[in-house]
Amino acid sequence: MCGRFFLDASLDDITALLGPLASADRLAPRYNIAPGQPVPIVREDALGERHLKLVHWGLVPSWSKGPDPHYSMINARAETVAEKPAYRAAYRYRRCLLPASGFYEWHPTGRDGKQPFAIRRVDHQPFAMAGIWEHWMGADGSELESCSIIVTAANATLAPIHERMPVILDPADFDRWLDRNHQRTDDLQALLQPCPDDWLERYPVSREVNNPQHDSRALIEPQG
Repeated sequence: MCGRFFLDASLDDITALLGPLASADRLAPRYNIAPGQPVPIVREDALGERHLKLVHWGLVPSWSKGPDPHYSMINARAETVAEKPAYRAAYRYRRCLLPASGFYEWHPTGRDGKQPFAIRRVDHQPFAMAGIWEHWMGADGSELESCSIIVTAANATLAPIHERMPVILDPADFDRWLDRNHQRTDDLQALLQPCPDDWLERYPVSREVNNPQHDSRALIEPQG
C-alpha cells in the first residue's frame, strides 16, 4: 500500500535522476500528496522523449464510468498487475515513473490508533516509483489522465511497520520500464521487487499528516 507521499525535489534534481525532459508541468514542494490529487508522472512519447505531467492519482480505466470516489485504484499489486482487466493494458503499453522524495506508512499502536512513519532514501535524494497510467474520456467529451503506483511486498526496512511498499526502481532499469516498445510483461515482472533494504530509512512523524489538508515541511520532521 502507498497512500501518501511527498516530493520536495527541484526540477533539476528530477532531471538528474530521470534524464532530460522535453516538457514539464510546473511543480511546487508538496509534503502530503493524497489520492485524488494531481501527481507528477514521467512517461515517454513515441519518439522516446520524456515528459513530466500532472495526472489524477487513482487509475480510471478507459472503459469505466469515471473516477472512483473511493480511490480504490491508487495502487496496483505487482503480483497481479499483468492480469487484472483494469491494469493489464496500461501495464503493457502505458508505464510511467513517479518521482518522490519519500512516502508515508502507518503502524498500529493499540489504543492510540496508528503512528505515521516517513520513509525516504538514506541520502535524502529523490527516487522513482513504478507506475502505470490511463486515458479516460467521458460521454460529454471530458478527458482525464490518471495513474496507479505499483506495490510489492515490503523489504526488511519496511516490514516491521507495514507489509507492502511501492516498487522503487533502480535507475539502471528506467529505460526498460519506460520503453513503449518493450511489451514483454514476463520480463518486466522481474523489475517489480522490493528495493534493497539499505536504500531506505524510516522514522516516526507527526500525526498531522493524517489530514491531507495539512501540507508543510514540518510533516517530514522526525518526532520522538
